[in-house]
Amino acid sequence: MENRKCSSCLLKSKPAKNLDGEELELLGQSCVEAVFNGGETIFKQNALSSNIIYLQSGLVKLIIKGPERAQILRLKKAPCYLGLPTTMGDKINHYSAVALETTTACFIDINTFKALLMVNPGFSYEIIVELCKNELEQFHRCVKLVQNQIYGRLASHLLHLSGEIFQSDEFDLPLNRNEIADLICTSRETVSRLMSDLAKERIIQINGKHLRILNNTLLTKISEKG
Repeated sequence: MENRKCSSCLLKSKPAKNLDGEELELLGQSCVEAVFNGGETIFKQNALSSNIIYLQSGLVKLIIKGPERAQILRLKKAPCYLGLPTTMGDKINHYSAVALETTTACFIDINTFKALLMVNPGFSYEIIVELCKNELEQFHRCVKLVQNQIYGRLASHLLHLSGEIFQSDEFDLPLNRNEIADLICTSRETVSRLMSDLAKERIIQINGKHLRILNNTLLTKISEKG
């Protein structure tokens, strides 16, 4: 881990771009950067939290452990903040974050973060915007999980990877079949069967973890009609 000079950082968050030189200096004094390899835990559920985490680069999965098992909540791609609801609303992490690839994260002292929220309206506004966007994304995801059939949920997941995570029709799947099944609330066998069906219909092409979307229009229709 190393302290950062936030004023010269090329990967500033949108909220941080509203901070002046003195505020950026304060942020840098209260911020430590760490690099995580794929599979490493960035923070753990039920652990005490005194930091807001800003992902500079990389991709993570958010996991919450229930009474019976752990559940993947969603994927989050940098740049973004993690831990805002749990650290601001409580002192305990309510979920875990695990890196899916090499990920760089900044750990910001919560007291410094709160102080900046109090004195800089532009910073505070952008943080609120990020919280609102996250909440709306969760609402839409919940509706799809409840109302869509499994075929539609899988199509939505692949489109999310293509459009939001990788910005490409060709990418390596960041989750294995078990994890995809967990995310869209079905079984591994069902995911494998539906992937095979999509490939046979020439909607996708898949080779191991590498996937290419061949017919985005049809995949979108499946996602919408479920």
